[in-house]
Amino acid sequence: MKGHFHRRGCTCKKKRCNCGATWSFVVDIGRDPATGKRKQKTKGGFRTKQEAESAAMELIYELNQGLYVQEKDVTFHDFAKEWLLMYSQKNNVKPGTIRIRQHEINKLLPYFSLLKLKDIKAKRYQDALNDLKEKGYADNTLDGVHRTGRMIFKKAIEMKMIKTDPTEFAYLKKDRKTIEELEKQEIPKYMEKEELALLLQTSFQKGLDLDYLVFLTLSYTGMRVGELVALKWKDIDFNDNTISITKTYYNPTNNTREYQLVPSKTRKSKRTLVVDEAVITVFKEHMELQGKTKERLGEAYLDDGFVFAKHDRHPGYPIFIKTVENRMARLLKLANLNPDLTPHSLRHTHTSLLAEAKVGLEEIMDRLGHCDDETTKNVYLHVTKEMKKEASHKFAQLMRSL
Repeated sequence: MKGHFHRRGCTCKKKRCNCGATWSFVVDIGRDPATGKRKQKTKGGFRTKQEAESAAMELIYELNQGLYVQEKDVTFHDFAKEWLLMYSQKNNVKPGTIRIRQHEINKLLPYFSLLKLKDIKAKRYQDALNDLKEKGYADNTLDGVHRTGRMIFKKAIEMKMIKTDPTEFAYLKKDRKTIEELEKQEIPKYMEKEELALLLQTSFQKGLDLDYLVFLTLSYTGMRVGELVALKWKDIDFNDNTISITKTYYNPTNNTREYQLVPSKTRKSKRTLVVDEAVITVFKEHMELQGKTKERLGEAYLDDGFVFAKHDRHPGYPIFIKTVENRMARLLKLANLNPDLTPHSLRHTHTSLLAEAKVGLEEIMDRLGHCDDETTKNVYLHVTKEMKKEASHKFAQLMRSL
């Protein structure tokens, strides 16, 4: 495999000249599998023959070692569009996640849209991240943009469209937190067990239709509201007292008939929870009541097996996530509890009470369907820290009593 060298733009016969001439090389890179014709790689613009020879030798080495990549001329805009389609099909992600990825791509387009992927180098990519930071975007937003950028260029490497990944050593500039800010780091909102008991008592005595079962289930399982709304009777095993979580509810427009059931995002999200007999008993009572509603409404009832189904307008369709949020706000007001709490706070509450019951962090994460979650860890560490303080106080009291 040889390289041929040519000097362009020079007509003088001097050994050294300053007339702006450049050197180029031509190297055979194999044959086109479709036509059988010889393929060549040409590259020019070198100031000296030695530079051209060095570049040619590097190319020949890559060819001999099977490392050569024929970079494509596709633009960032076009490939990002292609990547998003592949991402959605391969990972079976929720439409909401796709929308977020598109927003993150949109943040990168002003910097790279019409550039060819192969022309986007590390400095240009880093400059884009720095500029987004200077424009005031939050760290969480930048994390998402950078994550999406990495996935796009990694796929381009995998598909042999580019040689090097410009995101490999990129970093995000983050504001350094002061000691005061670190000390004031907010613990996620959750309820003490007495407050949770009051919420459940209020939902039982003053709750609207489904309220008691909804908040009992959220409290005793720590499941997400979307997972709760998507539950079907076939997910509940009345013999083993378990609930299987395999899907979640998606309905950004709150149109009753246009909901989607989306598979759980990760392997950890798909899980089977053992629940207390008391919860199973309430499910059985609700099943009997729902059966009577179906008999009364007949074909007007959409019998798709939803546990938490409407029974007035659009009977049989799953209730909205927003309905659960509104119902909880009402109960918090009636019980004179913290109005800033949300249904998601019940996940944090479940974490705190399991920690108080001395259940390990790994078991809690498994129950919540987490691979890793900083918020859950913060709640767990906060509760266990308080428990350790209490243990210390008890020991001190014991010693003082001697």
